[in-house]
Amino acid sequence: MKTKLALILSLALTPAAFADEMKGMEMKQSMPMGEMKMEQNDTTTKTAKATGTVRKINQEKGTVTIAHGAVPALDWPPMTMGFKATAEQLEQLNEGDEIEFEFTSKGMSSSITSLKQL
Repeated sequence: MKTKLALILSLALTPAAFADEMKGMEMKQSMPMGEMKMEQNDTTTKTAKATGTVRKINQEKGTVTIAHGAVPALDWPPMTMGFKATAEQLEQLNEGDEIEFEFTSKGMSSSITSLKQL
């Protein structure tokens, strides 16, 4: 009797456990490769160049949001993201400006090192 009860409980609980495991696998499989690379804890500083359009300037935080094209040097697809910038760099910019810029990237932090208007 105990064996039958244990078997019934095992069979009843197996689908739920299997469903949870599959849900986790589906999430991992649906994540684009570019996003997975962005999550890596890369501690090396890399330098790259890109062109893009200034979307937002935040003087208080010292950041600029740029919609930029692909960055082959870092294997990045086109995206919109924030970059750290100096107050002097931010003063040169207006929303909508087309720019070419060089930046350093370390993990999830990117800082503009130079820029020019196109």
